[in-house]
Amino acid sequence: MSEQNITRINMNGKEIILIGTAHVSKRSAEEVKEVIEREKPDSVCVELDEQRYQSIMDENKWKNMDIFKVIKEKKASLLLMNLVISSFQKRMAKQFGIKPGQEMIQGIESADVIGADLVLADRNIQITFSRIWNGIGLWGKAKLLMELIASIFSKENISEEELEKLKSQDMLNSMLHEFTETFPRLKVPLIDERDQYLAQKIKEAPGQKVVAVLGAAHVPGIKTEIHKEHDLAAISKVPPKSNAPRIIAWTIPLIILSIIAYTFYANPSAGFQQTVSWVLWNGSFSAIGAALAFGHPLAILTAFVIAPLSSLNPLMAAGWFSGFVQAAMRRPNVADFETLSEDVYSIKGFRDNKVTRILLVVVLTNLGSTLGTFIGGADVIRLFLENL
Repeated sequence: MSEQNITRINMNGKEIILIGTAHVSKRSAEEVKEVIEREKPDSVCVELDEQRYQSIMDENKWKNMDIFKVIKEKKASLLLMNLVISSFQKRMAKQFGIKPGQEMIQGIESADVIGADLVLADRNIQITFSRIWNGIGLWGKAKLLMELIASIFSKENISEEELEKLKSQDMLNSMLHEFTETFPRLKVPLIDERDQYLAQKIKEAPGQKVVAVLGAAHVPGIKTEIHKEHDLAAISKVPPKSNAPRIIAWTIPLIILSIIAYTFYANPSAGFQQTVSWVLWNGSFSAIGAALAFGHPLAILTAFVIAPLSSLNPLMAAGWFSGFVQAAMRRPNVADFETLSEDVYSIKGFRDNKVTRILLVVVLTNLGSTLGTFIGGADVIRLFLENL
């Protein structure tokens, strides 16, 4: 067996063996089995947190989810990111005839076979997403969403030989460099902090011999970070949100309301015109967005009614309400979640799947409301200036 993807570290009387894997490589899974059964370590560390471990062990967890509960607990963004990321992995895995994350599953199974302790070594995925989302700014969020959406519709196939090349040091470092160039602030929470977290958990794993099953991208960083001490609590905190977006979000509605109120005082007829303009522009564009998403008639009506109000209240979002109504009227079933990864590859599938339909209603309603806010706000200011 080739030792190309194996890294051995000896420190303080403990032998640590890192296996760099590709997450959809059949060869990686075979390599994990061979190394663990040959080395017979005291502990096996896998690049999973408790949530992803439970998802792997219970395949029906996502299929049986309650979409209303997801919305109420404000986990819709986590669901969307999971679906987008897993969609690409599932397509690759299907190409190579392997289960997504098979190398992690193999690590869990092999640890059980030899009686080794299993260590879930990765940071909680929700904390990672929160630190990414809160740390990349508005433009970074827009770029990240575009990249994620583009990855869903990508039809690109690669050979398993090319996949194996991704595990070589030179190719990997090159990829990370390009990744950092595109999203310079994203690499810290996604790669660097997790390198530190994984390194500390691996170092603290029980026994004198430890095998760690890791995505190849983490191996170079862990080789460096494992010789340092890291405060896991410090890199597991969710950073406080900046006050600037909140201030801006409240300032704009206050300005619009103030202008309308003053116009009503100075010229009630013009104030009434402003109000009608605001309602029609916001409501119409929001409703058009819901209609373009093939939303239920009640979801479209909800978008029209809620948008003029939600645009003046940062705590509300028209898309949230229309999406909730869409979910109530066209509730997704198990089959919708089972076929989701296939449906997102075509416009028809994206339109017909009840899960993606809800997401489309939410997104397009909010986009319509945003457009209506700009146009309606401009018209309110126009009427104000005309009646000074």
